[in-house]
Amino acid sequence: MAGGEPVSERGQRDGLVVAIDGPSGSGKSTISRRVAAELGLAFLDTGAMYRAATWWCVRQGIDLADVDAVARAVAELPLTIGTDPENPSFAVGGEDVSVVIRSTEISTAVSAVATNLAVRAELQRRQRGVIEAERHPGGRSEGRGIIAEGRDITTVVAPDADVRILLIADETARLARRAREVHGAEDEAALEATRDQVLRRDAQDSTVSNFSTAADGVITVDSSGMSLEQTVAAVRTLVEDVR
Repeated sequence: MAGGEPVSERGQRDGLVVAIDGPSGSGKSTISRRVAAELGLAFLDTGAMYRAATWWCVRQGIDLADVDAVARAVAELPLTIGTDPENPSFAVGGEDVSVVIRSTEISTAVSAVATNLAVRAELQRRQRGVIEAERHPGGRSEGRGIIAEGRDITTVVAPDADVRILLIADETARLARRAREVHGAEDEAALEATRDQVLRRDAQDSTVSNFSTAADGVITVDSSGMSLEQTVAAVRTLVEDVR
């Protein structure tokens, strides 16, 4: 690892931390999972945490416009996260919500929760806890390390990460990718069905998080003209350069 291996106050070596941000459809979840699996790292999809929080509030019949009620509910969110990149999982109160949180209902509603500043503070606190657990777990063993991806991981959650990447793509590429993911096609109908979800969410989320411009020390990877394999290789190279 560049600059020598980091050592925690307890004396054990720390695992590698990789932070990846980017807009909807940039491929950050897919790329992060692939690279984490290939390098034996844990994987954290922080966007799914906001989706799980949204599902929790909807399940309880909370008005998402009531910012205080939403914040209170999320403070008590009984969320369990599985960080295996081969099988990432999210459970709320013991119920597996990994699939249902990807529904159109949740996708449409999630920005109302993700832009709640009290919710962001709570989930960012939990995200740091997951990263810390993978960075240097209890005992004398070295942490396996983690790739965490989202909107503000490089700047707010893990600004001291070993590798910080902003993964971007132009609007055409992002819409096509999300249309293929959600609708299985990228014809005009699929693109139009996807456009509002992607662009509106980015516009709403950009009011509380900057994920379009790289902060100092953050490396930008533009995947607009790159295939999935090329993007995986580019990100993997950046990670391997500091291992």
